[in-house]
Amino acid sequence: MPKFNIKHITKYTYESLVRDSVNHIILYPKEHEHQQVMKHDLQISGNPKVDTFVDYYGNQIGFFTYSERHRQLEIYSELTVVTSARELPAETMFSEFQWEELQALRYHVPYIDYLKWEAFDGLRELKEVITASKESEAAPYHVALNFCTYVYKHFKYIQGVTTAQTQLNEIWQLKAGVCQDFAHILCQMLRMANIPAKYVSGYICPNKNGMRGEGATHAWVEAYIPSFGWLGLDPTNNCIANETYVILAYGRSFNDCSPVKGVYKGPSDHKLTVQVIVSYDDGTVEQHEPVEEMPVTEPEVPVVFKGNSYRRNLQLMQQIQQQQ
Repeated sequence: MPKFNIKHITKYTYESLVRDSVNHIILYPKEHEHQQVMKHDLQISGNPKVDTFVDYYGNQIGFFTYSERHRQLEIYSELTVVTSARELPAETMFSEFQWEELQALRYHVPYIDYLKWEAFDGLRELKEVITASKESEAAPYHVALNFCTYVYKHFKYIQGVTTAQTQLNEIWQLKAGVCQDFAHILCQMLRMANIPAKYVSGYICPNKNGMRGEGATHAWVEAYIPSFGWLGLDPTNNCIANETYVILAYGRSFNDCSPVKGVYKGPSDHKLTVQVIVSYDDGTVEQHEPVEEMPVTEPEVPVVFKGNSYRRNLQLMQQIQQQQ
């Protein structure tokens, strides 16, 4: 049963003084039979009062307002959790019955929300991929694993080419992104195959294993497998998410699970950096440099995000191909 101490530091830096920063945070770790929360401390600039409630998806949500003028806002979350491994689904010869059970879940709460998939320009192409990846007579468990492997192999892990607002159309066109983009694509594939899928936000604690997604919050997927329950799948690393993953939130997409988002009064230019430091029982500490992320907190006038070189080059290549 591994034990992790996790420090999550979120820092906003503004170009000049701002005020009335109203924020929505999901930084409270889940408590369940495979994840026991030993301690959780939360410190916020200005020591505002934090009101909490539990949302529809079972996430604990915090709200606070920092009214005083400020040029920085820091949210420091430190938690200690103990996790345990969950046994994997057993092999079964009755895949037909499992698919029938999944078909019946289409009209049952809470599975309905986790079965809704989005229409986008690449839908026909993705349907062909799903048909090819979904072997005949294969059980839902194996189909889910195949989909996870497909995303891992066909999408490049490149930081900075997408933002929290990037839609499926762009992700599918770029065939690149980070963990949240990989999770969004896998959720779409599973839902289109009639397998309920949750978007999951949290931390990855690989202890020197060098997995992608370290140093910040991580995103993966949970797929519902009949006779087993919810199975964690990480398409960014092509593995099953088990005892080295710490869960913060569940939802349909990133929008339901964003660790910090909000609004403020002041100039539009600001910077967001996030740092996650993980300590282990053996004294090992994994500490990365703070990662600069695209802010989800907005000023009164929304920020217009500019393109990037990777996307411009991709568009240029597509234009050349169309002209040939």
